[in-house]
Amino acid sequence: MAGGAYAEFIATDADNVARKPKSVGDAEAASLALVAQTALQMLDRAGVKQGQTVLIHGAGGAVGGVAVQVAHLRGAKVIGTASGPSQARVKEYGADEVIDYKTEKFEDRVKNVDAVLDTVGGEVQQRTYGVLKEGGTLVAVTQPPSAEEAAKYKVNASMLVTQVSTGSLETVARMIDAGEIKPFVGMVRPLSDVAEAWREIQTGHVDGKVVFTVGQ
Repeated sequence: MAGGAYAEFIATDADNVARKPKSVGDAEAASLALVAQTALQMLDRAGVKQGQTVLIHGAGGAVGGVAVQVAHLRGAKVIGTASGPSQARVKEYGADEVIDYKTEKFEDRVKNVDAVLDTVGGEVQQRTYGVLKEGGTLVAVTQPPSAEEAAKYKVNASMLVTQVSTGSLETVARMIDAGEIKPFVGMVRPLSDVAEAWREIQTGHVDGKVVFTVGQ
């Protein structure tokens, strides 16, 4: 999938699109199309399954929120990091524990996890290697993990680039219609308000996915 910009029309390959889920509106479907594929592919890359423990950085965010829901569905013990206002929602998604990253360090509470899904990067990623058990897996989407740190802690670490496909989108749609994945839309604005919306986003006070509507 190629990158793009805000526009009324886009040209893409037929195998990059699918029919939207029947149970949600256009804004909700748009909010999940890419992030849900990313979350599912992170969980698959990490091999998260029943009985394992997974730490999800940014559990209150778009990708992290879906990852919490699906990891819980798979029977894993889910630990999420999220700020105060998002904690209740992350618990509703199925997290067994939620750590407020503004008031405590996750490494003080988390040890020997099977997998970490990192949607944050930076110094958070640097502090993550030590909470994985030997042979555990770190999957990141914001920056490539350090091969040196991974070797030092004897863990597996990789950067995921989301692969968009009709089949993947159809899987997401089925899960949405089955009630297994729930959207969280924080803001819906017309395309003409992109600049204003971005100024609001940059304040850090917009929670949930931002969706722009076209022709309304």
